[in-house]
Amino acid sequence: MSASASRTFAEERRTAIMDMLEHSASVQVADIARAFGVSTVTARGDLDALAAAGKLRRTHGGAVSLHKTLTVSVQDQRVNVNVDAKQSIARAALELVRDGDTVFVDSGTTALEFVRMLDMRTGITVITADITIADFIDESLPSVDVIMLGGELRKGHRYLFGPLTMAAIATIHADLAVICPGAFVAGRGFVTDFPQMAEIKQAAMSAASHSVALMDASKLTSRGTYCFAPIHAVDHIVIDKDEEGTLSDALDKLPNDAKRPQLIVTTEQ
Repeated sequence: MSASASRTFAEERRTAIMDMLEHSASVQVADIARAFGVSTVTARGDLDALAAAGKLRRTHGGAVSLHKTLTVSVQDQRVNVNVDAKQSIARAALELVRDGDTVFVDSGTTALEFVRMLDMRTGITVITADITIADFIDESLPSVDVIMLGGELRKGHRYLFGPLTMAAIATIHADLAVICPGAFVAGRGFVTDFPQMAEIKQAAMSAASHSVALMDASKLTSRGTYCFAPIHAVDHIVIDKDEEGTLSDALDKLPNDAKRPQLIVTTEQ
């Protein structure tokens, strides 16, 4: 097929995708691939191109119309925020994963960027309470196994929590826990805004041999109510930048006999 013919087919698909959005307000990558007989990679490329042209808004597994009201999850609202930083954080965190590892993956868009890169490892099992992450693996990472924790759905956030979730975590062991704090507060530690999510993060860290906190620099000025871990509770912290030295100062203030996490800053300062 010539390059011009390929461009024509792509333009026709993208026009048809916009027609689909006029009728349903949202589309999924899998539906596009099925409707037009293309791969999910091609379908995602079409959506990325339309999003770049300002014609739709990307979500974790598809896209939504810019012209119709649709309730989307908190994760979908943030999926295009600080993307470059989250991707650099995810690439650095991947270096902590070995072939054959079992990895607990927290909820959040930085966690999702991390999961997107797991096809660079083999024999990986992901444990998660996050429906978005499980959906993505099921759709796009056939070589990665998933253990989905049970529990009650937190509406609008696409993750599970509660006694069933905690009971499930008590039965598992992971090589690495990938934790995404809502914020870091100097003098307190890692925090989040939902008490049951604080419990999940804390339990996951206890159930893993090693843990890493992934956070973009915005988390250094964010707020949270529930502290789930002091800074020395994790083995690694990966962040895109620490311009004010908030994390490095907190690490310097640790007692000499305290564990000192490795701070990985992905952007030169």
